[in-house]
Amino acid sequence: MSRAMPKDAPIGVISALSEEAAHFADGFTETGRETIGGSLFRAGQLDGVAVVVVECGIGKVNAAVVATVLLTRFGCRALVFSGVAGGLHEGLRVGDVVLADRLIAHDYGALTAGAIKAYQPGVPPLPGFDDTVGYPVDGDLIGRLRSALETVSLPPLSAQATGGDPHVPVLHVGTVLTGDTFLNCPETRDRLHITHGGLAVEMEGAAIAQVADRFDGVPVVVIRALSDQAGEDSHLSFADFVREVAGVAALLVRKAVTVI
Repeated sequence: MSRAMPKDAPIGVISALSEEAAHFADGFTETGRETIGGSLFRAGQLDGVAVVVVECGIGKVNAAVVATVLLTRFGCRALVFSGVAGGLHEGLRVGDVVLADRLIAHDYGALTAGAIKAYQPGVPPLPGFDDTVGYPVDGDLIGRLRSALETVSLPPLSAQATGGDPHVPVLHVGTVLTGDTFLNCPETRDRLHITHGGLAVEMEGAAIAQVADRFDGVPVVVIRALSDQAGEDSHLSFADFVREVAGVAALLVRKAVTVI
């Protein structure tokens, strides 16, 4: 059960990279700023909604620090992440978008026989302890978001951005995995998809969800556009595609903050 928050309380809007955060410039009006822990928190209005926008940096610890500050210093009523991710399912293309209905920290657990058996962060990763994993997003919230986001007309991505033919991004809803490694391995990609049913993998979302869970279940929304296919060439395609693809996620985040 998430805690009740004033409707006029701000929403925290988080990105890891400047290429992701830059897409909010047009719709954002700044009313104040404060640097805490090396991150710049910018309060203001995003398309008329009170927000605090921040670039957290890459990785789970950076994301957790920023999420904690947003909840304790700024009293945010929800946390939204906008950014890119690697695709884990062969049916998804670069530019497609995943709205997370569950977030899993795939790299916390026990290393056995060359693979990590995931446990929920904080649970002892030992036999006999609960091995249920994941932070589910409230089903009613996902329903409202899906209905709203499906009304957004997404612009086609260029062939340069997709690494192939021009492509109109498609919205998917499913599990997003989080870990402190950039996935550049097709074997691990396939294993993560089979083991967890993940559609995308990134480096921040589940850490934000873990923090929010500690603060009475503040809603967390993660919207990720796919910049690569998490395979052996992902380090090449990420750099080429991140800026344009990140704009797709940001466009949907701007819609999402109006319905949270």
